[in-house]
This record gives sequence, C-alpha cells and structure tokens, in this order.
Amino acid sequence: MPQIMEKPTENSDEDRVSIKSTGMFGTFRESIRRVAEKSPLPLGKGTKVTPKAGTDDGQPGIKPPSSPSLSAGSPVTSPVKDEEGDATSQKNKGVQRSNTVTNMTRVGESLMKRGQSIRRSLQGKGKEGNKGKDKPPRPDPLGAISEGQVEEKKEEVEEEEVCEEVEETYILPELPHTPLSVMQISKLIELEVLEEAHLNLLALRQEFKQEQERFSEDSPMELAKKEKDLSLLYRDLRSKVSTIVRDSNSLPSRNSGLLVPVARIIQEEERRAEEPGGLPDSWMEAWREAVCEGVKVKVEGVHLERSEQSTSWLAVHLGLLGKAIVEDLENVRKQLRWSYPPSFKVFSSYVKSYHRVVGEHLKKLEVQVTEVKDLYALLDWIINRYKSDRIMGSLSLQPDMEDESSDLHLEDDFLKQLKEKYCLRMKEDLRLSLDRLIELENEEFWSHKRTPEKEDHFLNSQIDMDIWTKVKGNILLTGQIDAHLEQRVISSCLEELKQFPKRFDAEFRRLCSALRPQPLWTEYHITYINSFTALQRHMESYQAACPLEVEGFKREVKWLTVRLTDDLGDQFKEDVKPYLRRMMTRKWLTNDDDFKELHRRTELLSQHCALMRPPHAKEFASVLHYHVVKEYIGQLMKNNYSCKNRKHERAARKIRGQWDQLIDLFEEMNSSHDWLHHVGDDLSNILTQKNKSDIKNQLQPLVEHYPDFSKKHLVAVLYFRGMMRGREHQLTLQKLSELKKKQGGAVCDRNQVLFSDMQVTVNTDCLSNLPFSCLSFLLPDN
Repeated sequence: MPQIMEKPTENSDEDRVSIKSTGMFGTFRESIRRVAEKSPLPLGKGTKVTPKAGTDDGQPGIKPPSSPSLSAGSPVTSPVKDEEGDATSQKNKGVQRSNTVTNMTRVGESLMKRGQSIRRSLQGKGKEGNKGKDKPPRPDPLGAISEGQVEEKKEEVEEEEVCEEVEETYILPELPHTPLSVMQISKLIELEVLEEAHLNLLALRQEFKQEQERFSEDSPMELAKKEKDLSLLYRDLRSKVSTIVRDSNSLPSRNSGLLVPVARIIQEEERRAEEPGGLPDSWMEAWREAVCEGVKVKVEGVHLERSEQSTSWLAVHLGLLGKAIVEDLENVRKQLRWSYPPSFKVFSSYVKSYHRVVGEHLKKLEVQVTEVKDLYALLDWIINRYKSDRIMGSLSLQPDMEDESSDLHLEDDFLKQLKEKYCLRMKEDLRLSLDRLIELENEEFWSHKRTPEKEDHFLNSQIDMDIWTKVKGNILLTGQIDAHLEQRVISSCLEELKQFPKRFDAEFRRLCSALRPQPLWTEYHITYINSFTALQRHMESYQAACPLEVEGFKREVKWLTVRLTDDLGDQFKEDVKPYLRRMMTRKWLTNDDDFKELHRRTELLSQHCALMRPPHAKEFASVLHYHVVKEYIGQLMKNNYSCKNRKHERAARKIRGQWDQLIDLFEEMNSSHDWLHHVGDDLSNILTQKNKSDIKNQLQPLVEHYPDFSKKHLVAVLYFRGMMRGREHQLTLQKLSELKKKQGGAVCDRNQVLFSDMQVTVNTDCLSNLPFSCLSFLLPDN
C-alpha cells in the first residue's frame, strides 16, 4: 500500500495518509486535501506563509516550500543533489539553495507586515462605516491613528497594487521517498494539485532512472511498463498545463493561482530534458503553443456577423477584434505576466502569438470578402490600424511594446494578392457605377425628353461630376492606406474610364436616335461634349502619376467629342443643303426665302454653340463657317445660271449683302476662319464690273487671298457673269495665268484652302475654251 512519507511532527498521526489501490476514491479527495494542507506551498505571487514550530532546519516559523519559491540571485541546481545517494540521505537531507533561510525569513516578515497593514486598513474602513450613527465607534485595538500613520497606510495600499515579479530562481522541495501510485498521481493532475503531482512524478522518474541503471537487462518488461506509465502521466500533466495556460487569459480568476507552479514545472522539466523518463519535446515550446491556442480562442470569440446580416459586418468585426487584442494584452501586461519568471517573456510571447493568430484569421476572412468597401477595411486595418495607437501602438501597452515588432505575420504574397484583388474589384465596381450612370441619364433625361440643365450659361450634365467624385473618392481613400496602392488604383480607374466613351456613345445613339433632328437632340450632343471635356480636365490632374493612362483616356474623350461634333455638323449640313443648292439661281436672284432659311438655321445653331464650352465652340463654329462659305460660293462653280442683260450687277449686290450677314453671324460665333471673309467681296468686285475689260484688273486680290483659285474656277465665275467666250474672256484668263506665274507657284497654307475643295462643273460649250487666235476672224474688224 503506497504511502506519502512526511517528516515527524507533533501531529504525525494526522499527517499519515494511507490510500488503498482499490476502493480508494471514497476518501481520496479528503486525503488529497490533507496532503495539500500539510505539504509546503509555493512562495510566489500571492503565497501566504504560516509560521510553524519544530522544523528540522532549526528555523522556527518558516517551513520549506513544496513548490518553487523565489530567491533573487540564487543559483538553480538540479532537483536532487545526489541522485545516487541512499534512501537515508535523501530522507534526512533536502535540496540546498544559497541563502535559502535568509530569503524565506525575509518573505515571511514581509507577509506579516502586509497582514498588519491590511488589518489596519479594514479596521479603518469599519470606523468610516460607523460615521453618522449613534453607536459609539469601536475602539482601535492598535491605538489611535495619527495623520502620519494614515499617510503611511495609503502608501502601503499603493505598494500592494504594485505587482511583484516572480523570481527566476527557486528552491525545489524535497521529493517524496515513495511516490504515489500512477492512479493517485493521475487524480492529483485531474484535481489540479500540480505541485504534488509533479513532485511525485519526479520521484517516480528518479526511481525509473535508478532501476534502469541497476536492472536494465534483468527486468525489461517492468522498465517498459514504468516508462509507459511515466509517459502517460507526463502527457496528462502536459495537457493539464496547456489547458491552464490556454485559459489563463480567459479565466484569470480561476487559473492565475496555478500559473506559478505551472511555470516552475516547465522550468524544471526544461532542465531535466536530457534525463530519461520525460517527454521528448520541449515544455517551453508547448507553453508557447498553449499561449497561442489561448490567443486563438480569444480571436475566434470576437463577434462576427455574416455579410448578409450587415453591410458593415467586416468593419465592425475588425473594430471589435482590435479592442479585444488591446484588452487582452493589457491584462497580460498588468496581471498575467507577474505569475511567470522573467525568462518566459510572457508579454512578448502573447504579442507574437497575436501577430501569428491574427494573420491566420485575416487569411480566412479574405475568402469571404468580395466588396470594395470590405477590401478597403481589411487593407486599412492590416497596413495602418493594427500598428497604430489604437491597437499595437496603444499607450496602455507602452513601454513594453518598444522592443516588440508591431507587424502581422502574414503568408508570403498575401498582402500583394489582397492589393491586386482590391484593384480588380475597384475596377469592376467603377464599371458598374459607370453603366449605372448611363441608365440614370436615360431615366432622368432621354426617356422623358427633358431639357439638359445649364451651369454658368453652358449646357451641362452631372455625369462628369459623378464620375469624378467616384474616382477621386476611391483614390483619396486608397491614398490613406498606401501611396503605391494609390497609384495602382489611379491606373486601374483610368483603364476602366478609357473604355467608357465608346460604351456611352453606343448607348446614347441607341436610346436617342429617335430625337434626331430635334433641337433637343442638338442640346444633348452639346451637353455631353461639355461634360466629357470637363471630365478630361479633371483626370489630367493625374498626368504625373500615370501619364500613359491619362493620354489613353484623353484620346478616347477626343474621339467621342469629335464624333458628337461631327454628328452636329452633319445634321446641320443636311438641314441647310436644299437652301444652299438654290443659291446663284434665277430664283435666288429674285427671292430671298432660301437665304433667309439658311440664315435662320445657322443662327439657331449659333445660339446652341453659345452653350458649348471652349474650345469646342470656336472649333465647331469654324467648321460651320467653312462649310457655309464653301457651299455658298461653290454654287458659282456649277454653271447653274448665267447673268445676262446686266443682271450681274444685281447679283453682285445681292452676294455682297448676304455675305455681310454671314460675316456678322460667324463673327458672333467666334469663328477662327476670318480669312474666309474676303472671298465674297473679291468675287462681288469681279461680277459688278460693267465693262468686261475691267474684270481682269480685279483678279489680283482674289489670287493673293486664295492662291488655290485656278483657271477652271475663273471660267465658272465668268460664266455666271455672262462672259462665256470672246476676246476679253481670253484676256482675263491670260491675266490669271500671269498673276499665278508672278506669284511663283507658292504653296498655299493647307489650313486656308477653299477653292480646291469646290467641285467645278465642266463647261461643254466647244467654243468657250478656244484660243483667241482661232476666233479673231469672227470679230467685226476682220
């Protein structure tokens, strides 16, 4: 029957515990309680020392502890001084540590002083509680308390709030000479009487070592059985230690008292790692894993809603996670670490565990994140918030964090992949937003034929501001995370915007084609010319960051604005085509209706152009100006009418009058083609000449202003003048040839070409182009 052997004391009968191998559990719990009461307790944080008389070492009032006690500066020796000594020497002599009695006495006196201080404090509180009552105050058994004593009491209370660090060195209690049975040790572990369980395990391990040295060849089966028992018990002890460590930050009130013996067990097992009978792997590493498991429990316990339940599910979770991290590390810093020796580096271990566990937790969260706002929240939390003063940089964790890294432990390329996912989602989100803007334009304007709004006297849509606000908001928010990521987002947004003008053009044509050629159709075109031009100016602010992408977007906007402008121009040309075709005809000479309609329609478009922002208004007005001049003058080149019987004078006056109106109109439109103003007057001067011989003297201004004016154009003008043949006809053509030759064949400015773009109708009259010598015999003088 195994027994727990104790040194003789005054109550040795009560101290003896007998436990039978069968049927022992009825009285086992009470036996364990008595064993725990009689066995020494660890002198760590919160340990009480009970004075006893009759100790073997001759030091009354102090009993050697059964689990680690603190002795700063004392060397740590092996648990048994001489493992090969006989049983008698082990029974009468414990493990020695330097300055053991002195340190023990000092600890006892300190605890006694604390007890007196607490007692005085409690009595003081009792007196305060009687204030205002009729009963006389209870007399203070310690005497009246002066003000100085009150101050001393306050200082003592403050000192109690300062936690004392567990010393690195300790005294291992004497091992039991006869260890408990395997079942008894197992029960001690189960009931968390870890000091006694570990001491008995060490004694059992010592027996195994001695038997292994003596009987390794004679009793292999018994040694194997004992080794298996040791392994099972150690694994149970390791499991219990890991559970306590894991739950120590979740259940501090339950487990804090167990951490000191847990730490001493780990220390002792680390020192005995090379001895037979223990576990092969590191106890300290197991402790770190248990710490990590406890952190994982904390992290996984943070409230997390599903994305279907709340749109801000991730932001809320990350906020709660940061708060839980800070609170837990504050608890470790203020309370938990004082239950361990300094070598454990408790705070650092918890910080590293959080880096690792939170990194793994974020990896799991990333799979669930699909929206831009959640990706942003995740990136911002990883890059900025985790290291900020809200979490790892919190003032409440200083100065312990000064030597600690504040970086998360993330998998390789995790952050890179997260950024790529963010940019991709940002691009997709922008695309959806742009498509939605087209739908809104249709719902608010096109489908209801609503007139566009004006801003600063220009037609304008809010589409450019909506796009700019969306893009700028994305970029500004991303810039708060990371400068490099900001540039990547700018590039992504511009790449997506580059595709937008063509999509917009296709939808605009599909949905607004029925409005053509109403004035509203024209206003819509001008509106979007203005809007996309404004959007281009906004995006040019990112020229320095992404020059290639900005240039690509500008090309697409230019394509769209030119396309919209060409639509307006083509529509105008189609509208005025019938009126221009009737210029320089018999009806035109006697009726102003066609010109008036031409003027009215041009003036209406001029009013619309006034609603177009520069520079497009000026460019468009110049295009219209050129077209009207070319088509108006071009009618002279078609040989549709010949002014006979002095009608050429009336035609010249009409051309000059109408020309003045056109000049005024296009000047109001700010056309840049003022070089076109001369052609009307130059041709009028030719047509108005009464004498045919004077015509050739009016050619020089026309040739100077328009070097592309050629012989075929002059023949057409002379035909309209009624001068289709004859000597003066030929002399006029010769004069043109001389002027052109004198001009030296100078190449005209391609930006100022007029007559070369005019179609000239060939005169089929066979006599019109005969040389003068062939016709001289027909003259009256011959």
